[in-house]
Amino acid sequence: MRSVYEAFLDSVGAAPGNAFLAVPPAPGRRYHPDGLELSYGEAHAAVEALKTAYGEAGYGPGHRVAVLLENRPDHFLHSLALNGLGVSVVPINPDYRDDEALYLLEHSEAALVVSVPERADDMRRVAAGRAMPLPVVEAGAAPGILAGLLPAAATPAGRAVPDLATEASLLYTSGTTGRPKGCILTNDYHLTAGRWYAGLGGLLTIRPGEDRIYNPLPIFHMNAGVVSFVCMLLTRNCLISPDRFHPATWWDDVAATGATIIHYLGVVPPMLLNQPPTRAERAHRVRVGLGAGVEPELHGAFEVRFGFPLVEVWGMTETGRIFADNHEPRQIDTRAFGRPHDDFQARVVDDSGQEAPAGEPGELLVRADADDPRRGFFAGYLKNEAATEEAWQGGWFHTGDIVRQGADGMLYFVDRKKNIIRRSGENIAAAEIEATLQAHDAVRQVAVIAAPDELREEEVMACIVPMAGETPDAALAERLFAWCVERLAYFKTPGWILFVETLPTTGTQKVQKTQIFPPGEDPRQRPGALDYRDRKRRRKRA
Repeated sequence: MRSVYEAFLDSVGAAPGNAFLAVPPAPGRRYHPDGLELSYGEAHAAVEALKTAYGEAGYGPGHRVAVLLENRPDHFLHSLALNGLGVSVVPINPDYRDDEALYLLEHSEAALVVSVPERADDMRRVAAGRAMPLPVVEAGAAPGILAGLLPAAATPAGRAVPDLATEASLLYTSGTTGRPKGCILTNDYHLTAGRWYAGLGGLLTIRPGEDRIYNPLPIFHMNAGVVSFVCMLLTRNCLISPDRFHPATWWDDVAATGATIIHYLGVVPPMLLNQPPTRAERAHRVRVGLGAGVEPELHGAFEVRFGFPLVEVWGMTETGRIFADNHEPRQIDTRAFGRPHDDFQARVVDDSGQEAPAGEPGELLVRADADDPRRGFFAGYLKNEAATEEAWQGGWFHTGDIVRQGADGMLYFVDRKKNIIRRSGENIAAAEIEATLQAHDAVRQVAVIAAPDELREEEVMACIVPMAGETPDAALAERLFAWCVERLAYFKTPGWILFVETLPTTGTQKVQKTQIFPPGEDPRQRPGALDYRDRKRRRKRA
């Protein structure tokens, strides 16, 4: 198979009546309030109609189409149709503010935007700010339908036949230099990721035609949008996509949709454990959960209460493949996440690049194998060859994660090396928030750090030196918080703001973040720290 589309056709031909995409019921939701389930055959009809429409409008190889289709089945239907034409899909985070979305549209050189109806005006406003005109079209009320005619492509499509090396999607991931980097993901990447998940075995054995994955994670991330989706497609199984994680209705949704596998992030287990016991929490068919970041002290309690194992994994957008602690005996009282494989090798190195002794922390480096290290990985960062080559120094991909490896090969997560804040599964670049705050005329200097958070793993904390003449009080904090709200996705805005007189710097005036607070001090407890966590909310949509 040369593409995800061809793999889809193979499954359609073999099992047209199997369930493919599902949405749990949610009274009052803007779309499919009673729920929805599409078979492979039904999805095929919708995909072919879309493929014809895009093809007749001139879209093909060399084009990218940006999509803001939230966690709806439309995302996958449009993606498959475009993949069949050799068009790359660029998912848009629905929580992006205008400036963030404009950057994505400009940097990706998207030829078209496809949006859910409720967000189309937002996208038109953003697209109007592009240097070159960019049309915006709406997805229809029914899956696989476009509202109105597609505008003709502004540039001619290439003539290449889509194959494994063809770019299938462009996913943006936070980097350490401010703006997100665009990860080029080929058909080979997508198919490798799906096959890898399907072949993990052990507790994560996938049963062809029998499994249904309930994945509440954002489709614009590789977990839901690539790994679980392509795995289900290849094994003729069903992917269930709620609009987002809802702890109060989680078990009702899981039971109603017949889920056999669930995906989670570290924030999910404690929130479910905090819910009052219900009959629904054991009236389900789930046999295993897959995710990352569950606190070891909660791992066993979750399994005992809800009746199935949680398998901890590790992966990145750039890798596609994942490590998994999926064979008994699992080490649930640690942060173990699996062992290297023949086709997904790992090294743990110290600061000098030498092998770290067993049990000692070091940076995790990964590759496919020595003969073809990048096989199945991302194809590179768009318009940033220097960053791509830096990440692949020495023929290994440098993950920026600090781990330790036991004598038996087991890998254990320790911390992140990069200047990244991990909040409820979102990787947030501190540099991007610093750049936003630094642009305010009341800010002289700023350092953004990760503050611990019992619920969300980490929270954004901004340590700010005000300009001379500015009063470092709650009124100034309000102005700066509002400034961020208008320019950043809600999860990136500071959850804590602390005014300081100075920030420690090196001789070259680089802020030394590790010296802002003494070792062991909780920065949240510093006098004057202002808590904005309850103010961080998604914008309400009409």
